[in-house]
Amino acid sequence: MPSAQASSRSIAAGLRGHDNALGLIRLVLAFFVLVDHTFPLGGYGPDFGGQYTHEQANLGAIAVGGFFAISGYLIAKSGMSTDLLQFLWRRALRIFPGFLTVLLVAAFVVGPVIWVLNGHTLLSYFSFAPASPWHYLASNWTLAIGSYGIRDIFAATTPYGVQTGASVFNGSLWSLTYEWTCYLVIAVLLVTAVLRKARPVIAVIVAALFVAQIVQVLRPHALDAVLPLLTNELMLRLSYPFMVGALIAVYARSIPLDHRIGVASGVVAVATLFTGGYAVFGVPAGVYFVLWLGAVLPAPLRRVGRTNDYSYGVYIYGFLVQQTLAYFGLYKLGFFPFLLGATIVTAGCAWLSWHIVEKRAMMLKDWGPGRGIAHWWQWTTAAMRIRPRQLPPAPVDPNEAELPPVSPQPRTGAEEPASRPQ
Repeated sequence: MPSAQASSRSIAAGLRGHDNALGLIRLVLAFFVLVDHTFPLGGYGPDFGGQYTHEQANLGAIAVGGFFAISGYLIAKSGMSTDLLQFLWRRALRIFPGFLTVLLVAAFVVGPVIWVLNGHTLLSYFSFAPASPWHYLASNWTLAIGSYGIRDIFAATTPYGVQTGASVFNGSLWSLTYEWTCYLVIAVLLVTAVLRKARPVIAVIVAALFVAQIVQVLRPHALDAVLPLLTNELMLRLSYPFMVGALIAVYARSIPLDHRIGVASGVVAVATLFTGGYAVFGVPAGVYFVLWLGAVLPAPLRRVGRTNDYSYGVYIYGFLVQQTLAYFGLYKLGFFPFLLGATIVTAGCAWLSWHIVEKRAMMLKDWGPGRGIAHWWQWTTAAMRIRPRQLPPAPVDPNEAELPPVSPQPRTGAEEPASRPQ
């Protein structure tokens, strides 16, 4: 347990490089999402926590908010140290390869296996009928999830499908489009030099989100005509912790890593969950608490996730794994056996996802666009500088060679000039 005394270090010093526990915290948050989904996917009741927080947030929503808080800090830091081309390339490498792979696994592994087990032919599965795997891929590949199911496979074969009447393959992917939108906001702040030269603008954005949260709580939908982007309640709810994390990132050298503030922030976050005001006051307090925790946890815990980051894989595969295990009836064994089985299988999928897809994709972060605008500008301008080519001397035709000049012959005494002066 860290000392209760204030630390003289800053947030930037506490979270420098990879010497922090943010990797462990993200892994724990991903597991919290798995736990939360176990309730509805196993037929054990609604998502956990809402009944204790006056429906302000459940365990999954709190965990996703924690993800966005950490992302806001790390992504803003990335934007401060890269140019626009590098930033977008590296963010795309981190999110798209794993995402597209889990779509392919759902469409071409899980889907056809269960379809055939249900007594259908494999050929009929791959037809171009509505709700086909092709439609599933075409509707989702941009991160904007337009289709959650394939051929109603899980609609009547899982507890969640029976309860909702929907065939949902992966209900966790919805948040990725909001995360990517937040990345694009940072990209705009990068290209406009706000991240480096106009940091107070980010404080203004956070203040606006703070006010928007208050308005949303007191008068829902009152912002529809003023801020159309924030009419999406999820966009408002997720961008708030993200931008608070980004604000802490740009002022990280000035914000103290104070244990008293850290503990107090945690208390405020938990207290508002049970008493009210979490969306307005608990979220920013929770952001500081999560980042403080990432800086002060013991050294052995800071090694988790430093080299291998399995949290993304756990998050994107957990729901699909749980639905598949529910189809095979594992939920009938009870909550904890179902959770244990899902945790083991999901961990295996996350391990494969990291080592086969995500890690290999990140190896390309300094390749191509990852080299940055300056590199490609120099390369382009150098290629446009066309120097005159030195041509070799043309071959000489001996028949056309110029004869050397003939020197005049000396005069003799017999020779007279053509005319003689008189």
